[in-house]
Amino acid sequence: MASKKIRRRDLIQQVVQERGGVSVGALADMLGVSTQTIRRDLDILCGDDALRRAHGRIELAESKLNTPFDQRAGTNLVGKRAIAEVAASRIPDGATLFISIGSTVLSVARALHRRKELTIITNNLSAAMALSEEVSNRIIVPGGEVRLPDRDFVGEEVVDFFARYRAQYAIFGTAGIDADGWLLEFHQSEVRATEQMRKNAKQSILVIDHSKFGRLAPAAGGNLSDIDLVVCDRSPDASFNDLAERHAQRLVFAEKDEK
Repeated sequence: MASKKIRRRDLIQQVVQERGGVSVGALADMLGVSTQTIRRDLDILCGDDALRRAHGRIELAESKLNTPFDQRAGTNLVGKRAIAEVAASRIPDGATLFISIGSTVLSVARALHRRKELTIITNNLSAAMALSEEVSNRIIVPGGEVRLPDRDFVGEEVVDFFARYRAQYAIFGTAGIDADGWLLEFHQSEVRATEQMRKNAKQSILVIDHSKFGRLAPAAGGNLSDIDLVVCDRSPDASFNDLAERHAQRLVFAEKDEK
């Protein structure tokens, strides 16, 4: 099989795993191919009982179907907790910060529970709720429809929302990082939201676990060289040693710091 087909089918599986389900049309737009091509891919992918078709969509099969966000939030808890503590230690009381979507970012929000008088500008409803327990905080969220089950706001309206504010810190994650250090997402609107936060913040903080190195996603955004601080749980696979060395001044390994 051509490597292009393998890569595309891997991306389809990742998107479905990330979101729980997605339409055939959305996949075609996302991957820049025809709906007929996507349907041929689905003929192959639905053969192993992990995925299923449902009314013009592709979804996780019932046996595999967990709440996608909660599933991600429940993985690598030790690593995410270490990342969160390091990132939260950089945020003082009274700071203004952007907080993006994502399970690792939510861990950082939870680690900020000891901070007071924060101004939080976020499209991550779970993060907003976690930080609402401190009544001295001010929390600003966009309007519109909440995406379920992820409990967040996405789309071009969110880009406009972040454009209206300025912050001292922007805390965000990414779906994947390629060998050249490019940050990858599943949709361009997610890229634009992250770029808007980074542009409007004095300091950018990327929080990721080591599994994001080499993880595929179709939309490319910024680069590690654009980020002020990258907090990761531990060193990535040896194939990314050169990349890690090039960015050593901005890259912090949280679990190493805990020893």
